[in-house]
Amino acid sequence: MIHYHGGPLGKSDQSYEFFRGRHSLISFQHRQELEVMAEVSHSFIFDNGAFSVWKSGGILDVEGYYKWVDEWRRHPGFDWALIPDVIEGTESENDDAILDWPFGICGVPVWHLNESLDRLDGLASNWPRVAFGSTSGLEPNSGKFWSRMADVMDVACDDLGRPRCKFHGLRMLNPAIFTLIPLASADSATCALNAFMPGRQFGIYHPKRESQRANIIADRIESHNSAVVWNTSNCLTRQGSFL
Repeated sequence: MIHYHGGPLGKSDQSYEFFRGRHSLISFQHRQELEVMAEVSHSFIFDNGAFSVWKSGGILDVEGYYKWVDEWRRHPGFDWALIPDVIEGTESENDDAILDWPFGICGVPVWHLNESLDRLDGLASNWPRVAFGSTSGLEPNSGKFWSRMADVMDVACDDLGRPRCKFHGLRMLNPAIFTLIPLASADSATCALNAFMPGRQFGIYHPKRESQRANIIADRIESHNSAVVWNTSNCLTRQGSFL
């Protein structure tokens, strides 16, 4: 699977040190290190940042995001961009947002874990890649998350546990998650965030530079791969650990 790491690190020289040779997620809301990340990453994806905008009470500049994607989608390192979704919106509103998307399959639609399995079935049947998005009450790696995934993967996979299309896990770059789910890719900003909070993962012997700490965390994550097929028993075991 591809491990996409979100930024920014806040310092261009350290951003170069961390993202060099990795796969990156670049948010429309945090573009200050875009040129460095695009130049040194093996590949990168774009996130519209709709959740951050919604959380701050703002409105996503959809047209501005379209223009940004159009400017960069021909870059050799560009993989794909998340199609804007309506946070806390209806399935109809999110379907309309997909219909408005102007760049075809270089975009990836988001299916939220609280949405209907029928919608997931439709997206998996018509798109080469679908992103799983968490919602309030179904945070990644929670007990309720694993309970929901047991139903989700019955639709997302065939009777042999093979995914029907490629799936991406939003905020799911956690080995406790992706080693049990056949994800083609996942992302998180865990490395950048924890680089500034050297806690128990380093003990008292922690590196001085944020980029060094971020690299250590990323190396630990990237030493793991995703599951090849879906196995319900693994999910039930994981769910049981929360009881």
